[in-house]
Amino acid sequence: MSGAGSPDLRVDGKGLRVAVVAASWHQTVMDGLVEGARRALTESGVDSVELVRVPGTFELPVACARLAGSYDALVALGVVIRGGTPHFDYVCQAATVGLTDVSVRTGVPVGFGVLTCDDDAQALDRAGLPGSSEDKGHEAATAAVATAVTLRDLTGRDAAVVGA
Repeated sequence: MSGAGSPDLRVDGKGLRVAVVAASWHQTVMDGLVEGARRALTESGVDSVELVRVPGTFELPVACARLAGSYDALVALGVVIRGGTPHFDYVCQAATVGLTDVSVRTGVPVGFGVLTCDDDAQALDRAGLPGSSEDKGHEAATAAVATAVTLRDLTGRDAAVVGA
């Protein structure tokens, strides 16, 4: 199970603006991921949340790139299920590289909540639904907020060092 050894992150995200960018394919899985992300953001004290829907996982990076300048953190949610063609590999790689580029280039953390699964059962087991063993939407949102808080604290520290 990939959740083994995960940190117990408890963060105070009050005052942060967060956008959740979610694909539309596999509605049941996506509903679970979005609900998990919303729950994590509420638990973290984030009250400024916008949900943006895009057609699929491939479109997540361009939407995140457009939104990055207006938010403290982004949460990218999608699911790609392996089929009989190389399409799976192309979409997974494009989403991973694209979302990483957005985060590094803009300095805005992107919580990576993209499920890359061999079958529907694996996706459902990670979607945070009743009976799921994992809640990847919650994990992605918590990671995005925790990183945004860390970056905010680093910025404050850098300013204090420069002004000393």
